[in-house]
Amino acid sequence: MHTQITTSKFGGELISFKLNGEEKIHQGENCVDENGRVYWKRHSPILFPSVGKLKKNQTIMNGKIYEMNQHGFARDMEFEPITKLDNFHSYVLRSNKRTLEKYPYEFSLYTTYRMDQNKVTTIYKVVNEGNVDMPFGIGGHPAFKIDLEELKKENYCVEFEEEENKIHFLYLVDGLVGTDYAQNILEDKKRITITPTLFNNDAIIMKGITSTVIHLKKKDTGEKVLSMDFTGFPYLALWSKPNAPFLCIEPWYTTADGINSSGVFRQKNDIILLPPKKSFECRYTVKFYS
Repeated sequence: MHTQITTSKFGGELISFKLNGEEKIHQGENCVDENGRVYWKRHSPILFPSVGKLKKNQTIMNGKIYEMNQHGFARDMEFEPITKLDNFHSYVLRSNKRTLEKYPYEFSLYTTYRMDQNKVTTIYKVVNEGNVDMPFGIGGHPAFKIDLEELKKENYCVEFEEEENKIHFLYLVDGLVGTDYAQNILEDKKRITITPTLFNNDAIIMKGITSTVIHLKKKDTGEKVLSMDFTGFPYLALWSKPNAPFLCIEPWYTTADGINSSGVFRQKNDIILLPPKKSFECRYTVKFYS
């Protein structure tokens, strides 16, 4: 078994994982449709300090209005490399003049990628470097290559390891969480078929999940494409562009503002409140199959 990992200091992002020469990560700007249009320019962005969309792309912190785009700013910033070995890459983003204009807290955001044969573990560590409690959200957004012809045949599904009897699907209204739940689209309480039109109304966002592992499979053979262990994350999202040859499986700690949101950042559902000089860590692991 031969594996190779590639990461970038821009966004501290995982941009490639090859298993026996086969690429497993969506290739961003290098992946185009028949008309030469890029499907989605990213690979595996880090969502921080906000996950999902903010109402009017604004939020209130310490009584002041701040502008922040969907999924925060970390994905668009240059990280500082710390360690780069064959199987271990780590980066850090530290608060600076640019971040303080969008988010008035002092922090260090570490991202680490650890490869163990055909598995990659992504580790996020957030340190509150300031002297006041720091509210934040965090999540992953990895995009995995899939075959477009298999997608058109609706031959892919995601399958939870356990039967999901308590799961809820959030209903999005222009990217914000609605007041009612969306339709439960699980088959046999475990599976979701990936279709070319599944994401016409944006991402599929789930909470109340019993399982800690989800598998991407081919339906005709039951063959596993990958498995993700997302232990500890209260939300899981699925997303892609319509008719695109990739699928994002996204573990989140928080989610978008609700349509009735107060706009106050620390009042967001499931926001993490980190005391001064303390740290928060979470991780998810993806196992790829050849």
